[in-house]
Amino acid sequence: MGQTVVEKIVETHLADGPPARPIRAGDFVVLRPDHVMTHDNTSAVMKKFESIGATRIFDPKQPVFALDHDIQNETEANLAKYRSIEAFAREHGIAFHPAGRGIGHQVMIEEGYVLPGTLVVASDSHSNMYGGIGALGTPVVRTDAAAIWALGEFWWQVPETVEVRLEGALPQGVSGKDVILTLCALYRSGEVLNAAVEFTGPGVASLTIEERLTIANMSTEWGALTGWFPADEKTYEYLESINMDDVPLPAAVMPDSDAKYSARIRLDLATVTPTVLGPDNVQTKTPLAELEAKRVAIQKAYLLSCVNSRLSDLESAAAVLAGKRVAPGVEFYVAAASDLVQRDAIQRGTWQVLLDAGAKVLPPGCGPCIGLGVGLLEAGEVGISATNRNFKGRMGSRDAQCYLASPAVVASSAIAGYIRAPQDWPKTDADSQIQFCSEGASGAKADGGKGEGRHGEGANTAGSGTEAAESVEILTGFPERLKGRLVFVPQDNLNTDGIYGKDYTYREDMTPEMMAAVVMENYDPEFAPKTQCGDILVGGFNFGTGSSREQAATALRAKGIPTVVAGSFSQTFLRNAFNNGFPCIASPSLVRRLLELRKSSGDTARTVIYTDDIEIDFTKGSIEWRGETFAFPPLGRVPQARVVAGGEENLIRERLGLAHMV
Repeated sequence: MGQTVVEKIVETHLADGPPARPIRAGDFVVLRPDHVMTHDNTSAVMKKFESIGATRIFDPKQPVFALDHDIQNETEANLAKYRSIEAFAREHGIAFHPAGRGIGHQVMIEEGYVLPGTLVVASDSHSNMYGGIGALGTPVVRTDAAAIWALGEFWWQVPETVEVRLEGALPQGVSGKDVILTLCALYRSGEVLNAAVEFTGPGVASLTIEERLTIANMSTEWGALTGWFPADEKTYEYLESINMDDVPLPAAVMPDSDAKYSARIRLDLATVTPTVLGPDNVQTKTPLAELEAKRVAIQKAYLLSCVNSRLSDLESAAAVLAGKRVAPGVEFYVAAASDLVQRDAIQRGTWQVLLDAGAKVLPPGCGPCIGLGVGLLEAGEVGISATNRNFKGRMGSRDAQCYLASPAVVASSAIAGYIRAPQDWPKTDADSQIQFCSEGASGAKADGGKGEGRHGEGANTAGSGTEAAESVEILTGFPERLKGRLVFVPQDNLNTDGIYGKDYTYREDMTPEMMAAVVMENYDPEFAPKTQCGDILVGGFNFGTGSSREQAATALRAKGIPTVVAGSFSQTFLRNAFNNGFPCIASPSLVRRLLELRKSSGDTARTVIYTDDIEIDFTKGSIEWRGETFAFPPLGRVPQARVVAGGEENLIRERLGLAHMV
């Protein structure tokens, strides 16, 4: 069986993983990335790095610091934070890009840190953008960033891959942003959740590099862990144009012809039209003609953020705005992705067109996209934005509304004062030109149909379908087997607030006993009283979605639950769990079986406790229950080592020869 692009790039950056066989989806590995970017959160990673006891950066060429999030904040506290980050960079010889240089992801591209076949990560969710030029880009959490600083490496679980085959070419006036908005709206049931997405097919060649960067960037909102485009002639022409040092460019990495994909999607680009999503989510799509007819009034419009503020985006908006003015009562905010983009826009006259139309200029950075600085949405206002997220309250008041669209639609709406396309479009729907098929865990093709996930029932929160039993060496201190009552929590998308409520998250006085007493309280108040130490929790799909609070994992451990089995996990929950020494197992087949039993019995309880024990065999990667066997991706030495050490930070201390923290 051949390999996907992700599997190939992982192998070339492998520091530890399964011995004596090729890498495949589901494997836990340790990777050595080419670079790790941190932005304003560098200060938080510095504190994590210092609390571990580390004093030396493993490889000063790996980290890159780029200040971009809160750059409008000129308070002494924020400026002092920025000075401390710069001083740390200077002390350790780390590349530092100050506030005003640009958004970190754009800087990473412009400065040549990202190349085809490289592995580049960042402590920011839009690291997927690096896939636009053939790299593997994926986000990491702050503990991971500190681990890379200290040891040069971090752990990861290799995701399944979904192939998205693009055919045809976009009509005039339609952009890459419209492509990813269309995909987000049509495939909103977890078809690519926690997966790697490979964009392939003849349609790729028709897309500009900046359009590919946009699509890869917003694959984050689609639910993917990474989005990747093949490096082709356009890619290398683009890289040569920014390659100031004449550094030899690496060859492209391509998937094998017999690579295994968990699902395939086909999209005819010729059917895509200008698309608007919202308000307040990236799943709701209303035909633009319908929105125009309703004359949905706007008070603010935004052309900024890492997804759509490059030169071609500014030019697209300028083409619509030329000779016109923003409507009375509308504020139109513009920020370039970087100072270089702004310089080029000024030289080409594009910037002046935006200014003449009445645009309010912000410095190159994030700003309103993440609810910082001036220009935020106020209560009762409606905004339209070329950003990547429009979650309620993200760009200002929770009592405001926000829609997402391309730069051209944002500009046209700013002129009109209501949501409007720059020209009339036929009322077509790309849905009819999109096909989805799921290969599932067995590799057998099945027509999934639009909206159906990768693993049948519960697949609206699909996760790893790779279940392959194999013998596993068990490290000293890690259990070979676990046995206990099966406690089934059938809820898909069970979020971290349901597991550990917000009323306790920021309390500093919560002891392990207190945490155990309130675990799962927001999901089922009877969970804690009904369960006992040694119970094995089995959840649904996408277990632990939502916020990044690590107490969702540590509270379950405090309750005495030795492990969680689920159809799939939120990657943030999974990282927090293993980073705190708490093992998790993905077994979609077991969860599907339990869902079948629940459906046939008519049981509607939120927590189901079975009296017959479940037994987990870590040496074989298998689960036994009621005479049936269910496989799971084996936990090799990479995840085992984190459990034995009691978490990632302790493991780093061991590697550095430091004592565990008490």
